[in-house]
Amino acid sequence: MNITVPNGVTTPDLRGYIATPSGTGPWPGVVVIHEALGLTQDIRQQTDRLAREGFLAVAVDLFSAGGAVRCLRRTFAAVLSGDGPAFGDIEAARQMVAAHPDSTGKVGVVGFCMGGGFALLAATRGFDASAPNYGPPPKNAAEVLRGACPIVASYGAKDRALRHAGPKLAKALTEAGVEHDVKEYPDAGHSFMNRHPIGPFGPFTRLEKVVGLHHDPAASEDAWSRITDFFGTHLSD
Repeated sequence: MNITVPNGVTTPDLRGYIATPSGTGPWPGVVVIHEALGLTQDIRQQTDRLAREGFLAVAVDLFSAGGAVRCLRRTFAAVLSGDGPAFGDIEAARQMVAAHPDSTGKVGVVGFCMGGGFALLAATRGFDASAPNYGPPPKNAAEVLRGACPIVASYGAKDRALRHAGPKLAKALTEAGVEHDVKEYPDAGHSFMNRHPIGPFGPFTRLEKVVGLHHDPAASEDAWSRITDFFGTHLSD
């Protein structure tokens, strides 16, 4: 599907994937932001899961302008600086979900890794709840996130790339006066909620060893339970 917003500033032919709950709406909406691997089958499955939980979910493809190879550096630069076309794409997805005839108008955002960083920064940009998963907290997080919507965040203690990010974010959100639920899972590494083609014959074997990347079913299920409960509270009418 293409994501279009009248008079909106966004990537031409911005692509996405939509999952609709069964039954009759309206439902609260959720924008899903992918990690560095792009809009993979795993991200589509995460989007489907949100729909099964009763959310009108749209995954936005931040690499629509030219694929991961051309867009990755620019997209990472945006999440580090807090500025760039990716934020226009995320806003387009938010507006589309909010205006959808089957939407209640309430919209949350979920992100993974790079997408988790975007979900954190997007918490001050019109969303009603945010769920960053192992997303890098911004510098001066207490200042940057002041006035943010409620945030439910999840991290793995064995994530070598984001050591102590969970406790640091929780402290910053407390200082900023932002309602939050931040949890660090002691046995989980990076990307513990995602299923990647890793293992002895997968292309990410080296990355798995360096970063500590692996799926953790128990931590993943607990994190999803917290997210759906949190969204159920903050995205209700």
